[in-house]
Amino acid sequence: MGNWLVNHWFSAAVLAAWLGINIFLFTYYFLFFDRDEQYFYTRAILGSALAWARASAKCLNFNSMLILLPVCRNLLSFLRGSCSCCRRTLRKQLDHNLTFHKLVAYALALFTAVHIIAHLFNLERYNHSQQANDGSLHAVLSKMHLQDSNKWLNPIHSNQTTVEYVAFTTIPGLTGVIITLALILMVTSSTEFIRRNYFEVFWYTHHLFIVYFIGLVIHGVAGLVRGQTEESMKEVHPQRCAEFLVHKPKECREECCKDPEFGSIPAESWKWVLAPVILYIFERILRIWRARQKVVVTKAVMHPAKVLELQMQKKGFRMEVGQYIFVNCPAVSLLEWHPFTLTSAPEEDFFSIHIRAAGDWTESIIDTFQQQKLEMPRIKVDGPFGTASEDVFRYEVAMLVGAGIGVTPFASILKSIWYRFQQNDQTLKTKKIYFYWLCRDTDAFTWFNDLLASLEQKMAESGKADFLTYRLFLTGWNTSIANNAALHFDTVTDTVTGLRHKTIYGRPRWDIEFSAVATAHPRSVVGVFLCGPEALAKDLQRSCHQHSSLDPRKVKFYFNKENF
Repeated sequence: MGNWLVNHWFSAAVLAAWLGINIFLFTYYFLFFDRDEQYFYTRAILGSALAWARASAKCLNFNSMLILLPVCRNLLSFLRGSCSCCRRTLRKQLDHNLTFHKLVAYALALFTAVHIIAHLFNLERYNHSQQANDGSLHAVLSKMHLQDSNKWLNPIHSNQTTVEYVAFTTIPGLTGVIITLALILMVTSSTEFIRRNYFEVFWYTHHLFIVYFIGLVIHGVAGLVRGQTEESMKEVHPQRCAEFLVHKPKECREECCKDPEFGSIPAESWKWVLAPVILYIFERILRIWRARQKVVVTKAVMHPAKVLELQMQKKGFRMEVGQYIFVNCPAVSLLEWHPFTLTSAPEEDFFSIHIRAAGDWTESIIDTFQQQKLEMPRIKVDGPFGTASEDVFRYEVAMLVGAGIGVTPFASILKSIWYRFQQNDQTLKTKKIYFYWLCRDTDAFTWFNDLLASLEQKMAESGKADFLTYRLFLTGWNTSIANNAALHFDTVTDTVTGLRHKTIYGRPRWDIEFSAVATAHPRSVVGVFLCGPEALAKDLQRSCHQHSSLDPRKVKFYFNKENF
């Protein structure tokens, strides 16, 4: 627990601040609407449901203001560059953008549920008060529109009006239904299962955020929930005059006999979301402009395990190691954009990605390139965008962990290292890299073998053979593969990869790996970088916490994960 607090104190502080603001907003506005005398008459009809509805609405506005910011990728890339001189702990917060985005989305779902339930009670009480004829205060307030159509507090003016009619014919009711449906579709389609297996469903339904924000802005325009106006409060204060609405004496002071006047609660949602919406619009305009710039596919290579490598060029394109781009292929889909980590190095005169068949879109784009022999299909590119892997050269020691196609960001890093060795770069801060690659089948190793073989040779020639230690783990294997490996155990090169390091059959024992690194580098700050599944991320994060020393002079492990 101590190590967790040391490594994640800033994340905990951000989370605590966000929770604190939500709690403050809800508590403050709950007490305001539950006690303020301006809403004395409104509470006479609605009771405490008024406070529940209004307090949750304020929290909805606050979280709606935040929901777009974590997905403004250009903004995050700019901040990452601006924070290049900041402390590591501060920069790492940018890597949690999607986690925070999901957290805010769950908060929106929670406060929406509270808001809806509260308003269902409100509508029922409005309806009950309209039908009441017992001379009570809520009944009298509900009949005030009969004396003056402009003086009304209860939006239901007829005994025949139903709750359903109000919900589906008024602006607040109809927009509320639309907002709720959009939010339900966005949240449910964002589950891990849908995103992994039906990405198109997730992609298209997530664009309902446009409907959500339009509905949010106009939701409170009609102002069905009302309170006593400030001018009326000065003349007809409810504490002194409420009883006269129910029991009007023949003689009384004039100010006590006047009926109160009511006004709508002003719509405020637009004030909360205006700035982030404008920022997001500029973000999308920039992305559209960049996507329209011409991309030339210079080479398409089909690797084993159905992996397509695309090498491309684009005027003005500049990248750093570990960054990613969004790719669109109009021949496959005009609207779908998918993220891919760049596998090329900044030193190369092209940029490349590797696409593995993992769904309808990826299979379609691979088939499209295989079928086109004379002319390459057109590709649109947006990016590049920054990730945690950009910081790899800030650590003296780095542990790179890739699972399957998750090796792609480390291909970029290792290529860049190879070029730096070629150029005898003396500014390279990193002194040692441990590279782990987990694959289910032997075919997946083949497209990466050439790079590792070149690195082995170059580092041996440069006298830095110990710079890179890599371990390849074959997690899916059968008896014949194991028997073949056993027969050729004494050979210099591995039977699967042809490399000097032998393939390991099974999964890594991370406690042993981290202990070995900690022993070899007792006073170093070690950066652990992962591009892989969430289950593996949890194992690595736990190992980072367990093997980091509380003593600032001893070994520290910092976990970094690709998120896009």
